[in-house]
Amino acid sequence: MSKTVDYYFSPISPWTYLGHARFADMAKRHGAVIKVKPADFGKVFPVSGGLPLAQRAPQRQAYRMVELKRFRDNLKLPLNLQPKFFPAPADLAAQFIVAADRAGGSYAAMRLAGAILRACWAEERNIADGETLAAICTEQGMNAGQLATAAQSEAVRAEYEAHTQEAVARNVFGAPSYVIDGEIFWGQDRLDFVERALGA
Repeated sequence: MSKTVDYYFSPISPWTYLGHARFADMAKRHGAVIKVKPADFGKVFPVSGGLPLAQRAPQRQAYRMVELKRFRDNLKLPLNLQPKFFPAPADLAAQFIVAADRAGGSYAAMRLAGAILRACWAEERNIADGETLAAICTEQGMNAGQLATAAQSEAVRAEYEAHTQEAVARNVFGAPSYVIDGEIFWGQDRLDFVERALGA
């Protein structure tokens, strides 16, 4: 019987980027169902003890850079440690992903999320910009106009907010988080455990 993974993430998160393709491949191998749930971690952090990057202690910020370089090199993924358009608001990008999910299902949402993450972390593109997001949709063979309109709709905004409140209610506190049978796996460095859970 296939398992379901609730996938909570931010489209501006480098850790989500580092794990996204591996997670997608893993879920496909195990026949898992992914529920794609971009969330507003700007609202999650205050109720979970987290801090935005700029407010973290200098030693934490320094170690983050070390870890990003380690994982980039280990995974052999292109990643700019200090991308031109980071930090940037992630809400519109998240809403595009929600819109893609509503229009084309989780596969479309996962594909668009991957392209948006790459755009920020490997391609030096501004994912807070509506025209950039529309261009990414077009590159993925999606109807950019339709998704751009839907992304601004009340229904999509409400769904994005619902994902955020659900994440808080389920004790999710960081991105990415994978929830399987009620169990949280936080971070792309927990994907080995995710795979075990999917194979159990």
